[in-house]
Amino acid sequence: MNSSPHERIFLLVEDNPDDVFLMSRVFKKEKIEGILDVVTDGKQAIEYLERKDKLRNDGQTKVPELIFLDLKLPFLNGFDVLDWIRRQPGLISLPVVVLTSSLEDQDRERADCFGVPYFVKPPTAQLLRDALRFAASGSNM
Repeated sequence: MNSSPHERIFLLVEDNPDDVFLMSRVFKKEKIEGILDVVTDGKQAIEYLERKDKLRNDGQTKVPELIFLDLKLPFLNGFDVLDWIRRQPGLISLPVVVLTSSLEDQDRERADCFGVPYFVKPPTAQLLRDALRFAASGSNM
């Protein structure tokens, strides 16, 4: 999806259509301006970010302001995607929040090791406000 350099972009990495619908509703209800791009698996997430980073370097677009990342994804799981992001020089400081149905302590601890907030689904207005506040603060690691 093409966007102007001034438009806000958010990326939702989510394979459950119901959760995509809920997140879209929360964005509309909270009147968050910008584009909510959606990819449905870990491989698509990496391809999307590689393309955005290349286009940004060419001055044609920008990377998302914030990524909402599910953990249980086809092809590559959320932690694989997060690890990949943190190894990319142009994306290392990109704000990411985990948005998952997992209540497992080991998943929460692993997210903490990456320095990313961990939110349990379903998405709510408060979750969205907290995530946006996190992204605006620039505290990611």
